[in-house]
Amino acid sequence: MKRGRNLPQIKLSDTQKDKLKDEIKAFYLDVRGEEIGMIEQLQLLQLFEEKMAPIIYNRALDDTKKWFGQMMENLDSDYYTLYKNEDS
Repeated sequence: MKRGRNLPQIKLSDTQKDKLKDEIKAFYLDVRGEEIGMIEQLQLLQLFEEKMAPIIYNRALDDTKKWFGQMMENLDSDYYTLYKNEDS
């Protein structure tokens, strides 16, 4: 299985971007006590999209694979639990 294939870049809708920029602005104001301008908000959002989104996406894939594997183990166990004794 190939890892690291070139997947399309994750794109956010304008509404999602606006919400995240508001979150960045609020974070800076609440945590750092600083105002952050629109350009800085956009730059941070672009940094997160380019650098963090693939890491988070890959982690979600790994977690999903692990969950799916556990479900398949349960399925195998449940399957044999349903078997009827043929010796009766």
